[in-house]
Amino acid sequence: MNRTDADNRQALTERFGSAINPALARVFRFMGIEAVESTGSGAVLVDEDGTEYIDCAGGYGVFSQGYRHPRIIAAAHRQLDSLPMSSRVLLNRPMIELAERLRELTPGDLQYSFFCNSGAEAVEAAVKFSRAATGRSRIISTLGAFHGKTLGALSVSGRDAYQKPFLPLLPDVVRVPFGDVRAVAEVLDSSVAAVIVEPIQGEGGIILPPDDYLPRLRELCDASGSMLIADEVQTGIGRTGRLFAIEHSGVIPDLLCLAKALGGGVVPIGAVVGRSAAWKLFEDRPLMHTSTFGGNPLACAVALEALAVTVQEKLPERAQLLGDQFLAGLRALSQRYPKLISEVRGRGLMIGVEVPAPGVGGALIAELFRRQVLAVYTLNNERVIRLMPPLVITSEQLDTVLQRLGAALAQLYEVADDLLAP
Repeated sequence: MNRTDADNRQALTERFGSAINPALARVFRFMGIEAVESTGSGAVLVDEDGTEYIDCAGGYGVFSQGYRHPRIIAAAHRQLDSLPMSSRVLLNRPMIELAERLRELTPGDLQYSFFCNSGAEAVEAAVKFSRAATGRSRIISTLGAFHGKTLGALSVSGRDAYQKPFLPLLPDVVRVPFGDVRAVAEVLDSSVAAVIVEPIQGEGGIILPPDDYLPRLRELCDASGSMLIADEVQTGIGRTGRLFAIEHSGVIPDLLCLAKALGGGVVPIGAVVGRSAAWKLFEDRPLMHTSTFGGNPLACAVALEALAVTVQEKLPERAQLLGDQFLAGLRALSQRYPKLISEVRGRGLMIGVEVPAPGVGGALIAELFRRQVLAVYTLNNERVIRLMPPLVITSEQLDTVLQRLGAALAQLYEVADDLLAP
């Protein structure tokens, strides 16, 4: 990198700080992450200087089908050339076809789809639908959960630090420990509209619940007349080795929230897929909950192709196979560097590497960046580095990541005591 390149990066960081988020700009500078993204392909992101990075952050789960998958890009172009946005008056063929395809692919008797633009909007809709369908108000969520940062989604999320500046939030939300069925049973009564849960907690630190957790939640909800909302915004569309993570447990939720990978890494889209009982609010007032841009033809055409690519290229199966390889390699590194890695856990290509202190995590992410590997924290646990590469990543690329991670750990091992100091 020559001096002009460095100046350009620094200047753009200054512009970001002056026009968007000055505190985040300081974080970029502190960690030395001031590259400017330009293009990408598969699991590789390229910056404006031509440097290639193996992306193990994956846009927090957005790029499951990889960057600029040619089939998905072609579908976007076809729809752009005809009608990208909806009149909101006439019928919209791509939206209908996407809803039908989701009805086919989602587990059990999930039937109807509502389309929006993000995971947070999907959660907002699911909470509203459950309240309207049951006539109840209370929502049970879990500590460490992340469901979004809009007001309602934030209310059912599980970290106080994100909630305190915006209090008071929605009333009648009870948070219990994740994975603890008994804690749910103690607060679940006839006032509860829904229990909302991630099949695997993402921002909580890639936390897998006990195998019987989701089936027992289903039993409890059935007994109380409450709805079960599965937030698969991050786990959905092949990430964990199944098309939907809840399939690992054989459970059918009443409402299933999707986003991120549903847009194929090309267009934002969110969705709630639900049982007929959850759609009661539309019976008398079909416009009770709407979204101006939700279900637009461009997003739906792209999502249809993203689903086709995911199924036809067997990306869930690929996630399972490569995830086993990646987890084995990461656990071998954890045994070699136990002072720097406390635990490795995950399912498919949704993996968390827990370190003993936040300082270790920050240093490791920075060292990986210097070695052209992208990784990020989990938002609710700064001691966990999230590794969620595109599902199209190759075995050879994963081996390269492991080699570079090993080199980064060897570098940090020399200063481990300083990083672990209180």
